[in-house]
Amino acid sequence: MRHIISLLMENEAGALSRVAGLFSARGYNIESLTVAPTEDPTMSRMTIVTSGSDEIIEQINKQLNKLIEVVSVMDLSEGDHIERELMLVKMQAVGAMREELARMTDIFRGRIIDVTDKVYIIELTGSGAKLDSFLQAIDRSLILETVRTGASGIGRGDRVLKL
Repeated sequence: MRHIISLLMENEAGALSRVAGLFSARGYNIESLTVAPTEDPTMSRMTIVTSGSDEIIEQINKQLNKLIEVVSVMDLSEGDHIERELMLVKMQAVGAMREELARMTDIFRGRIIDVTDKVYIIELTGSGAKLDSFLQAIDRSLILETVRTGASGIGRGDRVLKL
């Protein structure tokens, strides 16, 4: 089962490496990982998307809590949460395809953020499923390059990851 694990950690050199090392040492896969400083510049928020049985996820959470730099861990998948992913797609856009790509971008509530005479760069945000649907809806032979951030998530309501 897919899990989104969010953790608050001290913003210091080597912390990301220790978290990644924890996963690789135990043979766990990281599907995506995002990390950035929080409103407190001494802390970073890391979002890890991984898959595994309940036992594996429990083990991951225990191991993460043992790391000195990790302040708090929350499995967002265990409750209501919002997740978003960012995707940038560079596409060939010539002739009639320019209008079609603009229409599809609008349908998926994306934005064309760069335009040349032959290329569009399209920005989309949403769930991974929404971004996958966009890629399925367009002519894939027009794609020159795709970049995705992986999921970032936050608990809904009063579910807060804090010190």
